Amino acid sequence: MSRTRTKRPARRRLEVDDVIVVERTKVRTAISGTVVGNFMEWFDFGIYGYLAVTLTVVFAEDIPDPWGLLVTLLGFAVSFLVRPLGGIVLGPLGDRIGRQRVLFLTMAMMATATALIGLLPTSAQIGIWAVVPLYLLKMVQGFSTGGEYAGASTYVTEFSPDRSRGFWASWLDVGSYVGFAAGATVVALTTVIAEGLWGPDAMVDGGWRIPFLVAIPLGIVAIWFRLRIPETPAFEQESSSAALDGADDPFARHGIGGIIRHHWRTILIAVAIVAATNTAGYALTSYMPTYLETEVGLSNLSAAVATVPVLVVMSATLPFVGRLSDRFGRRRVYACAIVASLVLTVPAFAIMQIGELWAVFIALGIIAVPVALFVAISASALPALFPTATRFGAMGIAYNLAVSLFGGTTPLFSQALIEWTGNTYMPAFYIMFFSALAAVALFSMRETAQRPLLGSMPTVESRAEAEAIVARQDDDPRIDTSTMPLDIIRP
Repeated sequence: MSRTRTKRPARRRLEVDDVIVVERTKVRTAISGTVVGNFMEWFDFGIYGYLAVTLTVVFAEDIPDPWGLLVTLLGFAVSFLVRPLGGIVLGPLGDRIGRQRVLFLTMAMMATATALIGLLPTSAQIGIWAVVPLYLLKMVQGFSTGGEYAGASTYVTEFSPDRSRGFWASWLDVGSYVGFAAGATVVALTTVIAEGLWGPDAMVDGGWRIPFLVAIPLGIVAIWFRLRIPETPAFEQESSSAALDGADDPFARHGIGGIIRHHWRTILIAVAIVAATNTAGYALTSYMPTYLETEVGLSNLSAAVATVPVLVVMSATLPFVGRLSDRFGRRRVYACAIVASLVLTVPAFAIMQIGELWAVFIALGIIAVPVALFVAISASALPALFPTATRFGAMGIAYNLAVSLFGGTTPLFSQALIEWTGNTYMPAFYIMFFSALAAVALFSMRETAQRPLLGSMPTVESRAEAEAIVARQDDDPRIDTSTMPLDIIRP
């Protein structure tokens, strides 16, 4: 029996004035204003991750080992469990009122909550109840970050030229890991200075507050930057389009139900890739200080210092990897990341068990290879899977669901698996499991490099590029005008 194929309505041809031209200076301004927010978000993660053992004494002093440490790591996980709620609320809001406004809101919430953690009472003052306000503020952070990365990656993706989107969007994660390294550096410097002046108990006695309070001036600077960034041209163009709410149109603006109905397959692909990216990423960052202290035997200061140079060097490679993805495609870079994760993770943890600082540096450098390949293209590959009208909302669902269930819980689950099995290689197996799932998802993922975003016009850096695109629109397989908001030709 033959199947009837629905014929797509004819659309007018792409014209030069349809193409979005964004000058490089504007791209740089937009990217820098977005990067500072991710810097701030990961600065907090760095502080909390590197102070986890200290915070266990501060907030869970009366809880016996190993449960006290797990209670502290649960505070980290709690913030991620709230992230889907932030994504559900803030994502569709960003599709309605704009990316810039929501990004300003998320930045203000994050900076405020981080600073307030530095003012909390300790368990020595109010007992076990000290964890309650800590968890509440971590939940506020989780809610705000539910819109932060989804919004920031959507923003940089929409502001970047099609042919160099991987390069420009990679700077978002440069900000992330430099922010984490900055948080670790602040913890290390505070530890050295405080213990040098007031003795070995200085961090527990109050020195732990200083890194959190540093968020006040950093937050003010980040908020100022967020006020300066413009709205994305793609959002402004999409908002002026006529048909924004067609119930059966996957390119129209939808609420949560419509997003899931039209894009559930793509959401599952994104969830699998985000889970692999973030289990490896959070193992290297948020969990590694705890692992190095409890399982390898490094001091608090050595654990804090060990990952900083690795993260700095890794961050410097991200734009290079992003550029490679522009040339060879996102799918090929993801494939390299998956292979590297499956092959290198166990040897890296084996080298780490030597216990010497030089071995730790080598091991962390090895783990950083798949992490760099994964994270360098996340901000360019994932938002491009969804159409402009629902990009923020779909990213809010997919990214935060994966991060909350599998990424942010990596420290908790990794430590719990070690306590349960006694096997210090369990974090490696945990990372490899999700990389294997990402390999399955990659087979269904479409290529997005050097292509216009779904639901948007092509984005270029000059009018000459716009003219070239229009001239070759009939012969270039990367130009699909049926996905662009062009007027339908009526019969």
